[in-house]
Amino acid sequence: MTTVDAAIPLRQANEAWEALLGAHTTLMRRFAAEDMWCEVSLHEYDVLYTLSKCPKAQRLGVLGRHLMLSQPGLSRLVERLVERGLLARQPDPADARATLLSLTDEGRAVQRRVGRAHARSVADAMSSRLTPEQMSTLTALAALLNRTEEDLP
Repeated sequence: MTTVDAAIPLRQANEAWEALLGAHTTLMRRFAAEDMWCEVSLHEYDVLYTLSKCPKAQRLGVLGRHLMLSQPGLSRLVERLVERGLLARQPDPADARATLLSLTDEGRAVQRRVGRAHARSVADAMSSRLTPEQMSTLTALAALLNRTEEDLP
């Protein structure tokens, strides 16, 4: 754990954090209120989207690192998606005790359908408040915050 350098302005860092968290909350409320969530909920879509970006099937624990859900909540959500035929489970060849999760063809189709509508919504929300240059700056700043300790020089 790192300690705070006395030269870092605590108030400024906390104001930036609060602004970031507030923006996330505002946008997520906007997205949650939209009518695109008929086939899947926002959280279910998040699981489908996250798996769609993975080149291979993933363990539940790895999936959970990319989502803002508790492990028990994610387990129940995944179970529902498996029952609906949107996710498939398969044994992990590297560990017989573990299973891997992947999208089914139907899961991929749902993710793409909902994803197209969500992408338009995100573009509308972002471009209604930010210029293309500001979006590029935001992307670069968020990328810095997304770096893990292993990524740092």
